[in-house]
Formats: sequence, C-alpha cells, structure tokens
Amino acid sequence: MSGFPPDLRARSLAALRDSTIDVLILGGGINGAGIARDLGLRRQSNDSLQVALVDKGHFASGTSGRNSQLIHGGLRYLKYLKMGLVKESLRERAVLRQIAPHLVEPLAFLMPIYSRIDKLKYTMGLSMYDQLAGDSNISRHREVSKGEIAQLEPSISTKGLVGGAIFYDCQVHSARFVLENLFDAALNGVHLANYVEGKPVERMPDGMWRVQLTDLLTGEGLEVRAKKVVDATGPWSQPGESAPRLVRGSHIILNRLTAEEHALAYFDDNGRIVFFIPWGSQKQLTLLGTTDVEHKGNADDARISQEEVDYLLSIAQKLYPNAGSLKPLGAFSSLRPLVSDGSSSATEATREHKIWNTKDNILRIQGGKYTIYRQMSEEAVNAILKELSPWLATPSHTATQPLCGNTPKALERLRHDANSLSEQYRLSPADVESVIREYGLHTPDVLAMTPEEDFGSIRRTEFARIAFAVQHEMAVRLADILLVSTYIGYDRHWDMAQLEPYAYLVGSWMGWDSARQHEEAQDVLQRVGLPGAGD
Repeated sequence: MSGFPPDLRARSLAALRDSTIDVLILGGGINGAGIARDLGLRRQSNDSLQVALVDKGHFASGTSGRNSQLIHGGLRYLKYLKMGLVKESLRERAVLRQIAPHLVEPLAFLMPIYSRIDKLKYTMGLSMYDQLAGDSNISRHREVSKGEIAQLEPSISTKGLVGGAIFYDCQVHSARFVLENLFDAALNGVHLANYVEGKPVERMPDGMWRVQLTDLLTGEGLEVRAKKVVDATGPWSQPGESAPRLVRGSHIILNRLTAEEHALAYFDDNGRIVFFIPWGSQKQLTLLGTTDVEHKGNADDARISQEEVDYLLSIAQKLYPNAGSLKPLGAFSSLRPLVSDGSSSATEATREHKIWNTKDNILRIQGGKYTIYRQMSEEAVNAILKELSPWLATPSHTATQPLCGNTPKALERLRHDANSLSEQYRLSPADVESVIREYGLHTPDVLAMTPEEDFGSIRRTEFARIAFAVQHEMAVRLADILLVSTYIGYDRHWDMAQLEPYAYLVGSWMGWDSARQHEEAQDVLQRVGLPGAGD
C-alpha cells in the first residue's frame, strides 16, 4: 500500500457515523500515532477491535512535527541525574534505528568546549552517556583537540577554546515518522480522519462515552459512541485535573554555518544545550535551537518571541563571529506538554511521562520525549486493553515490526535499484537518495508522480512530494503540505511571489479560486515568519 488510500478519510468518517468504537484516540501527534499503530498491530489477532483516531489539524502538525528533528538520549538530563530517563531514551533510540532505518539516521555532533572545568565535566558526562547506551551505542565519543576543531570548523571561534568532543545521536524527519506510524495503523484497520475535532460530551451509565465530532472541512457534525477515549492531544488537552505545564521550544533557520556534515552541540553559560543541525533539502541550512520558555497563552498561538530569536542569534554569533549579519530565513515553535513537578525553571522541568485514567475515565498521556513515544504507546495500550478485556492484551510487536516494511535488507534492495530509478525518471542519484531517506519503500510511488518537466519554479521532485501528500496523506491545506508532509516550506526565505506557484498547483487540484490561493500562501508565510511578520 502506498500511504493512505485516497478514500480513507471518507470511509473512516462513514464508519464513525453513529457507530460504537472500542477505542477513540483524540490527537494525531507521535503519541496518538504510536498508540494507533500498536492497537492496529494487536488487532491482527482480533479484527473485531474497532479503533479510530481523529485530529483537528493535519497529522503531526503540532509539537511532533516542529521539534529539533532528533532521536536522542537527552545528554543534558545527566546534569539533573536523570539516569533512568537517559538509559530508557538510548534504548529506544536503538529500537527506532532498527524499525525505521530510512528515517532514523546516526548523526555526529561536535561539541566545542571553552573552559577546562567544562571539559572535565562534559567528557565525564559523555563517558556515562556511552556506558548507558551499552551494546546498542552508535559509536563511543572521542575527545578532539583545539587544532582538530579548527580544522573541522575553520570559522568557529577559538577564543578560550580548550578542545571538545565528538559524540553520536540520530536525526529524523519527525513529521514523516508520525505519518509512517499512521500508515501502519491504517493498514491494520484503524479508522483515521484529520481536520476533525473531537469533544467528549457525556459518559453514559453503561460507561460508554458520547463524543461529538466536527468535520472542520465541511462543518458537518456527527456523534460517536466509544468504550474508551484516549486524550493524546498534548498541549490541547481538555481542561481538568493535572493540566500540563506548557514549555515552548523554538528554532530559527539560518543559511548553513557548520562546515562539515556533523551537527554542533553547545552548552551555554547556564548549562542548557543548543544544537546547530545541518538541514534542508540539500543540507544547505542550519536548524538552530531549541529554547525553553514558559508558555502562558493559547496552545494555537505558539510563536517564537523576539527574545528567543535574540538568544539563539547571540549563540550563533558567539560561535561564528566572522559569519557577518545573521538573518534568520524562518522559524517555528512548538509546545511541550510537561508533567508539572514544581521546578522553577522551564529548563529543569521533568521530562518524565505520566499515563493515567482521569476521574471520568479518559486515558491521558502527558510529558515524556518524542524518542520514547513507542514505549509510552505500549504502556498506554497495555492499560487500555487490560481495562476493555484482559484477553485482548496480547504482547506488543512495535519494537520488532519495521515501519511500513522498511527493513535494512529491503532498503538495501531499494538503493540497489536507485540507478535504474534515476534513469527512469531522469533524476540525479542524489535526488533519488533524498527521496529514499524520507519515504523509504514508498519511494517508487512518490517518484511515479514526477512530471516530465519542472512545473514553473517547482522542481520535479518537489512536485512529486506535493502530489503524494495530497493523494496519499490527506493533506488539504498548503501549510500542511509544505510544512508537515514535506518540509519544502522551510527550505528558503519565502515571499508571496515565490509561494504563488505552489498555491496555484495545489489550488488547481483543490478547486481554490485566486483569493483562496493567496490566503493559503499567506498562511505559510505567517507560520514560518519571525516576530512582527505579517503584522
């Protein structure tokens, strides 16, 4: 199967209309997607289990698609002696490398260190990081001299530099990773519908929930009965007991700063880590972040502040003093729904997770890290099935079943065929490889949508990605196509004239008039804009 069948959303809504669902998941971020996939895989032994997931936006359009794009153990948590969290994360990092080798790729990090005390502290921390990773470690860290750092990064500041280290974690296309979890869920019979808002209305005497669903594309309302409701909406969770602590993490996008393929990890004066990550379709950009800021506003209003921009730019200018004027090309922010632990600092707030039934028996998921989503999902599903019927609680297979069949051997065969795909579609091997790294075994289906010629300023592989998002990922808004299903919208500094061809292309498929096309393009600019953009 190639992504979602084109009629999946309509079929899912038809199945939900005035029906009874065993498990209804609200929220299509990484936790909701992980729970849906786990339930789908367990459903193989009992296809009478009815599972559905809805999200009020596009899948992965919230926190799960706008993070640091890393699968990592959380090196900085060693400072707070969170050994269990780090070990758990490193174990899951190894699992995700096995089940999604096309999306979860090892990435080297160069850590420049500017004081001898810090050098002792951080190298000891890296040794502990290696030890906690155990046999699944990617590679042990190694110390590097001041001279080697200057060779690797000729533009980096050497003032006060005493040396550094190279260690390893993993990079991921986080939104696509969510989508692939949902592809597996759909393949195993889970009903999925995006742009659908769900609100639990009433718990009936028999324990069933009445849930009001609203199709935000048509305005149509429908009611569904559910034996179990799962609130995986994160920052958008319904008010009630144990409200999450919302901490905003923001990133800015700059022209490429690092000289090599490695990322840069830098601890600021307060001991919080900031990453410089090679990014973009040709690795021509640097993704710089993240921040930790208390968020007091509405969850839909998570935007970078000028203070966050200034903070990140100050670090970039400190490390690359000769880079000249650094102008961000764009930015994005998301909210971490953390467990409230009483800590005064957002940076120190716990990343432990909590899964529990509320007083009215809605299962909620709070806290945790993207990296450990699979384990959190397994824990949630075990609790759900134990409650619904203990005999349904078969073992989880999410740690061993590859996402969408992407085993290392299958990817090796695909890469063996890359030259023939290049010739067939008149693409460079690098273009084909970039598609493989995002779509894995769906690559032939994506490339099949490649037009004969560029569509104006839209490159042929961009066209193919956009077409796949529309036809097989239920994306219907330009921002979701360019900022979620693909990251095309982060690839350069955009203006309205550059976005118009993309809005016209998608609009010709969706039936938008010119005013709607302009509105959709403006929405993209607003979402990637810096403070004051569009005001």
